[in-house]
Amino acid sequence: MLKLFLPLACGLMLLGPPAGAKDEPDFVAALANAAKADKIVIDAEQAHRLKNKQLTAAMAWHGASPWISAVNRGATDTFERYGVKVLVTTDAQYDPAKQVADIENIQALNPDMLLSLVIDGISAKVGLQKTVDSGTKLVLLSNPIPGFVHGQDYAGIVSDDMQGMGQKAAEAVNRHLQGKGKGKVGVIFHDVNYFVTNTRDQAFLKALEGYPGIEITAKKGFVKEQDTSAIASAMMLRNPDIDVIYVAWDSAAEGVVEALRGDGFSKVKVVSHDLGVNNLLDMAQRGNMLASVADRPYEIGATMARVALLAELGESAPLFTLVPFDLVTRDNIRDVWQQAYQADVPRIINLALGD
Repeated sequence: MLKLFLPLACGLMLLGPPAGAKDEPDFVAALANAAKADKIVIDAEQAHRLKNKQLTAAMAWHGASPWISAVNRGATDTFERYGVKVLVTTDAQYDPAKQVADIENIQALNPDMLLSLVIDGISAKVGLQKTVDSGTKLVLLSNPIPGFVHGQDYAGIVSDDMQGMGQKAAEAVNRHLQGKGKGKVGVIFHDVNYFVTNTRDQAFLKALEGYPGIEITAKKGFVKEQDTSAIASAMMLRNPDIDVIYVAWDSAAEGVVEALRGDGFSKVKVVSHDLGVNNLLDMAQRGNMLASVADRPYEIGATMARVALLAELGESAPLFTLVPFDLVTRDNIRDVWQQAYQADVPRIINLALGD
């Protein structure tokens, strides 16, 4: 999934609407009625109409990373297929104030469509509202904007299947422990009110309840990524019989893998989310990293573009459209990387795999 960052802290993207906020839809419940990405289709007649419109688009991203580059390529390739001119792509460098300025500059260009992953929905809301009011069709990546109304202020939200990813992570833990029929798990969760990670973490915990032989012996939240190493060391000091540690996302799991390696817990495995080179390298070398559940960023970008294009034709989309995910293990690193990024796996991982 996306590179996570908390503004002015560990940096995740934006916080989702506050829990229990008035007049906000139940976004978790809405996931049950989400569309699948492969159902968002542009037919031949619609394609012809779109090509005659000479549409324009802009993309306002939160930062730069291999993940967002893949999202951007997916969107750009799709727009080009339908004759859309991309006016500008911005990188906010994980700075909410810069993204506000980026959105203001985009508004001056008056694009027909805007795709964005917003860092801080509250600070960006005014600029986005002006952009929408001028006729631009807005499609969001993963995170809602507080107070925005689906179908009125934005065409839809494209995201990974957060609940499915959490459930798949629990399945990976169970599969690893099947030989013993039981096991002990440590959980390092994201202790911030943030829609994406909260939903995944809760789905993992709930799914784990379905495996009665597996016991959660330690559970600790974090705000800053750099704190996970110390959390893991303390967790293992108190619970040296833990078999597997679940961590909310890949870059946060890097500190956990380092701590386990440094403290001599070579047999303790880690399960997380997303694709990161460091942890995939550890997985390829048969280290602590057992498995990760990863989304498909190229497909996310392509789907966002299709939702926006259909909105230009007056077609509505569900509140959420979900892109598939993959369980990554040593056996399928190359295939999943290719699926996610539409590119070959980095050479260093290829060398470590060796086969």
